[in-house]
Amino acid sequence: MNIAMIPARMGSQRLKQKNLALLDGVPLIARAIRKCKDAGCFDEIWVNSEHPDFGEIAQQEGVQFHRRPDELANNTATSEQFVHEFMKKHPCERVFQVHSIAPLLPAYRVRKFVEAMAASEVDVMLSCVLEQIECACNDVPINFSFEAKTNSQELKPIQRITWSITGWRAATYVEAFEAGKTATYAGKVGFFAVDRSEGHVIKTQEDLDIAEALLPLIPAC
Repeated sequence: MNIAMIPARMGSQRLKQKNLALLDGVPLIARAIRKCKDAGCFDEIWVNSEHPDFGEIAQQEGVQFHRRPDELANNTATSEQFVHEFMKKHPCERVFQVHSIAPLLPAYRVRKFVEAMAASEVDVMLSCVLEQIECACNDVPINFSFEAKTNSQELKPIQRITWSITGWRAATYVEAFEAGKTATYAGKVGFFAVDRSEGHVIKTQEDLDIAEALLPLIPAC
């Protein structure tokens, strides 16, 4: 069984109530729900939140609502904690976290992501954008050298994780979490490349403005 889980806290620091922010007149949370339904690859679709307002939206959109405990709704609660709590309440083979704040990820890419994980032996599937340009961390080159100038098209791409969509084998995740290990990356990890726009995540008003500008350019299907 494959379950889609859409996390949605009411509180947010940089963009207030960002899950309810409107993009072309449609709340981000509603866009995520409709995308999961259009993908046609999930046995169940759940909105995961502490706030009952999201339960009303889930009901209106024809999907299910999981109300997480209040202690998993504050700024100190980790994603590992609320994902584990969800998995324990809803046993399944795989859980796919589909973020409402990545509205430019289309339904067909969600479907391809789920199919790719199902066809593989990975325990974790991470969405990423391939950055084929010189990249460094703490002033140290990652995919190039200061000793020579290489054409960008010859560089090894950097896999920038976007979290637009993430897939986990539930049993592996739960086992790792309960053993005190990092569950997010437990087991065999795979990567799935998405387009740059599909990896665009909304955390600020500027991010929302960029998404509004890009939206007309994104295929609907």
